[in-house]
Amino acid sequence: MKNSQACAGCRNASGRPRCIDATAINDAGQVVGYSKTDNGQQARAFITGPDGVGMTDLGTLGGNSSIALGINDAGQVVGEFSTDNGQLHAFITGPNGVGMTDLGSLGGDYSYASGINDSGQVVGYSNTSTPGFVAHAFISGPNGVGLRDLGTLGGATSDAYGINATGQVVGNADTDKGTTHAFVTGPDGMGMRSLDPRELEWSYAREINDAGQVVGLFYPADGGAGHAFITGPNGEGHDEPQFIGSSSGRGASNRSQGH
Repeated sequence: MKNSQACAGCRNASGRPRCIDATAINDAGQVVGYSKTDNGQQARAFITGPDGVGMTDLGTLGGNSSIALGINDAGQVVGEFSTDNGQLHAFITGPNGVGMTDLGSLGGDYSYASGINDSGQVVGYSNTSTPGFVAHAFISGPNGVGLRDLGTLGGATSDAYGINATGQVVGNADTDKGTTHAFVTGPDGMGMRSLDPRELEWSYAREINDAGQVVGLFYPADGGAGHAFITGPNGEGHDEPQFIGSSSGRGASNRSQGH
């Protein structure tokens, strides 16, 4: 489960300000996130006990930084850490944050894990073996085993951010028209489908619940302000996903779509 990040200004024993960012919480109230070091140059992932009590440093796998971005109800944590040669890789832990495992990549030297479901399926994105930085969304098997490339919507890159209990994944992907669209998949990450039926310019999906309702951000083609959106079950229910905060009528802010 994942919540929006909220950075709290804190002070350490010497009185210097630092930042502690809580990024996700599970049903037991275990919180994960990261704490900036005194010099602000590194971060360390943490997990708490139930109801946010106590904070444990999750460490790294050789480098000096890590951030935690998702947690499931078993307390398995996912995020990103720096390696001893300065690369950034996705990680998963065991239950209650015990033991950090490198998830590897899709052939490149970078990966990032942003979400996990209760089966331990992890989503995120990684650069591929294609020359240059070409990142694709991925899904893993249970307990983070094996990364599978989810592809794109015809363009070069894609990112995955949320996953539900059946393995439906949401994120955004480039199209063959040069735009970026929010997407949803079927169970176990099968079949990437654009959530932008009208081929509007830019949309980004960020989370999905177990009913398949998707939320995210949409920018209209006319250059107007961005809007939050929600869809119906399985990313459907509307010919266009609905702006949050708009009326249900088609004309109000152009009922649209959209992490």
